Amino acid sequence: MEKLYYSIGEVAGLLDENVSAIRFWSNTFTQFVKPVRTAKGNRQFTAADLEVFKKIKHLLKVDSLTIEGAIKVLEGDTAKVDNSVKVLESLKQIRGQLVEIKKSL
Repeated sequence: MEKLYYSIGEVAGLLDENVSAIRFWSNTFTQFVKPVRTAKGNRQFTAADLEVFKKIKHLLKVDSLTIEGAIKVLEGDTAKVDNSVKVLESLKQIRGQLVEIKKSL
């Protein structure tokens, strides 16, 4: 069962990023990521926010776009980015499985 909300630390862990990077992206890409704040003021992110963070990471780290460039892409058709993110996630999963098989030999 998928969680309703993820803490900033959970998002950072799932994306293998620093909490500070997630906080920066959350503050920079406000039109795409809309965290809910707890009573203490902590950010809580939805699964949709997590998907946006995956796209942001891909655009900034893999495609080496500037923040302005990433915003332009996110404002347009993101089908190509969605596909790239899914392919990379699949490849990482396959790599993990291969590492496990290698360990068992």
